[in-house]
Amino acid sequence: MSSIAEEDRMAAEPPIDRSRSGSVGLVLLVAAALVGAGLAISFLKGDAAQPWILALLAVLSVIGVFALFAGALGLVRFGARSAGDDLARAIVATAEEGVLVTDAGGRIVFANDAYLQLTRAAAPAEARPVERVFAGNADVAEAIYRLSQAAREGRRAAEEARATLPDGLGAWLRIGVRPVTRRGGAVETVWTLADVTRERERHENVFQELQHAVDFLDHAPAGFFAAEGDGSIVYMNATLAGWLDQDLTRVASGALRLGDILSGDGAALIEAASPKPGSVATEIIDVDLRTRSGRSLPARLLHAVAWSQEGTPSASRTLVLDRGPGADVSEPLRAAEVRFARFFNNTPLAIATVDARGRVLRANAPFAKLFGDRLRSEEQRSIYAALAGDRDRAGLEAAIAAAADGAGDVPPVDAALAGEGGRSARLFVTRADDGEDEDHEAAVVYALDTTDQRALEAKFAQSQKMTAVGQLAGGVAHDFNNVLTAIIGYSDLLLANHRPTDPSFQDIMQIKQNANRAASLVRQLLAFSRRQTLRPQVIALGDVLAELRMLLSRLVGEKVKLELVHGRDLWLVKADLNQFEQVIINLVVNARDAMADGGTVTIRTRNVAAAEAPGLGHFELPAADYVMIDVEDTGPGIPSEIIDKIFEPFFSTKEVGKGTGLGLSTVYGIVKQTDGFVFALSEPGRGATFRILLPRHVPDEAEQAKPVAAVAAVAQDMTGRGTVLLVEDEDAVRAFASRALASRGYTVLEARSGVEALERMKTDGADIELVVSDVVMPEMDGPSLLRELRKTQPNLKIIFVSGYAEDAFKKNLPEGEVFAFLPKPFSLKQLVQAVKEAMGSDAAASD
Repeated sequence: MSSIAEEDRMAAEPPIDRSRSGSVGLVLLVAAALVGAGLAISFLKGDAAQPWILALLAVLSVIGVFALFAGALGLVRFGARSAGDDLARAIVATAEEGVLVTDAGGRIVFANDAYLQLTRAAAPAEARPVERVFAGNADVAEAIYRLSQAAREGRRAAEEARATLPDGLGAWLRIGVRPVTRRGGAVETVWTLADVTRERERHENVFQELQHAVDFLDHAPAGFFAAEGDGSIVYMNATLAGWLDQDLTRVASGALRLGDILSGDGAALIEAASPKPGSVATEIIDVDLRTRSGRSLPARLLHAVAWSQEGTPSASRTLVLDRGPGADVSEPLRAAEVRFARFFNNTPLAIATVDARGRVLRANAPFAKLFGDRLRSEEQRSIYAALAGDRDRAGLEAAIAAAADGAGDVPPVDAALAGEGGRSARLFVTRADDGEDEDHEAAVVYALDTTDQRALEAKFAQSQKMTAVGQLAGGVAHDFNNVLTAIIGYSDLLLANHRPTDPSFQDIMQIKQNANRAASLVRQLLAFSRRQTLRPQVIALGDVLAELRMLLSRLVGEKVKLELVHGRDLWLVKADLNQFEQVIINLVVNARDAMADGGTVTIRTRNVAAAEAPGLGHFELPAADYVMIDVEDTGPGIPSEIIDKIFEPFFSTKEVGKGTGLGLSTVYGIVKQTDGFVFALSEPGRGATFRILLPRHVPDEAEQAKPVAAVAAVAQDMTGRGTVLLVEDEDAVRAFASRALASRGYTVLEARSGVEALERMKTDGADIELVVSDVVMPEMDGPSLLRELRKTQPNLKIIFVSGYAEDAFKKNLPEGEVFAFLPKPFSLKQLVQAVKEAMGSDAAASD
């Protein structure tokens, strides 16, 4: 027994261990010193030796006492190493992997038997460091170099490499290195070597078996693919890839999805599978696959989905059977089934069969897409769960009940669908079969998505509403202009007879100023109704906005930051410069008012090509070239319930007295009258954007060469001579105009209508040099009067006066007709100046 224990103890000792502390030379030195001291004392005689002997004994006593205290405190350890050190040495010495420890100079400090065996060292004296063992071994040289670098840098590292051992045999080795710091601060390097040849062989065998399985699956006579819950395909066998002409590298990169290989809404049909929490559900689905070239391939899918306990889909596995031409579908019944499945799933009409309780039993892909997630869970498998309101549910329940009872003509049901987006559908219900069991298919439901149609109808109704309001506003503005013309005109007559020092002067000025303010409101109404007079010219929006920036910066104030982002090479547009500036000012002021606490107003411009126009999402926008101006703010946005009303006149979200509600309606009218489009885009909490699209204008040579003349403010003589026929049905306007012209030296003849004007022309036509006529009059309007006058006096000059825009009646005149136009309301000065210019310098003379 003692011999066996001795062999085990010896086996636990490492063949190389230079890690013990202490020095034999130091022990010999101490012993030599003591012997020398004894010999020296022995040469002394008598009493002379006595003190030296006592001193030596005292030194030895002190050393002994200190040694006893140090041993008691644990500072000095006597005898062999502790059991813990022996255990650690035994564990490392008997480890299966080779362990080598080297000091900072590369000298071997420790090595176990496993290391000697792996490096083929016959005796401890033949042990060499790892670098020298594999020196010149090309297979493992790079790995050893990286490990040596890590050892010098004090890092842990490990490598696996195939090495040729010193005996010429090859093996896969796992080589590791790590630093160890000993007591006293000495750093040593621990190398480990393990033979992993068998482990690598097992891995290669498993890989080979897996390759055989993959090869078998790739060349199976049926297609196969696997998809994640989000629809991305993670695997496809070579058979299916060949059918679909797909590149397998797209599958490996995760770029292929269900929608890429399924025609129509087949992906929605698969994603609408009913969940079965905690189990794997398998369904048979007939769909059309889509090849990379777009060709359809009929197929039957055996689709298995694993569901989590929470009811969320995880990975799916799908077997694909070819049902196309050339496949085994020769049986007439099976061929008919394939054709029906293709028709059923590829029709653009959403179709589903339901039982008497409204539970969906079968649905095609468009139906699954239309109703979405509402049909996925067993609890919501009922078609009624997909409806938004109880009223629609009651109507559909009655229709399904009528169809189940055999009714042949069931009225369609218009229903709003549950969920976001406000989707709607029209549902047609017909009887399915004669089964009386409530679990049988009782009715077939055909659904048409009417969301876009409803939106179109709503926008068309809004457009009609805006047109009707515009017509009403234009009519009111026209009648009100006659009143304002009289008020402003008589105010001018009074001011001409009162000096600024007169007490009544300020009262008259207040009347005129408020009349002008009312005239401004009327112009805004005319702008909304698109009946104001515009003077369009070719303009470059970038230059206009740059010149307008200083004014806009003052308008927004200090709290609001103004930014202009100009597009490159903006196209030209044709618009009234003053009116366009008014549009931008109104939008910027509205944006400023929406940001009471400050923010940013950004004006962006860019070109929109005709091909890009449909992608903007505005159905009424025809495909053409436009210049787009976006006015964005960072305010709270526009609530969805009022965004369709903001362009209506007198609609305002401001407090009473802080706005007329005509700012945005003016913008709408000016843009529309310029043949442009304006849209309001907003999300609550994310600001608002007003988008203006003006048609691109390509100027001709005359427009490009036309200079912009500077108008000089020159004092003019407003008196004149000549006979003027004044045709006006409003007595107050006619009386004011007659007095104004007569006070400036003209002879004025009056007529209340076009018919009366023709009678005056018969008697005084030879003396009349100018006709000033209203456009809208009873019996005969202004354009009709002009046509009659041209029959006898083709060179007679005429000025038309109207509260409507010039374009509103210009189309009723003969082509090429020349006339002057004076919009209502007008002041005394504007009337006299228009008559003076029309009469010409030869007809006017100064007193």
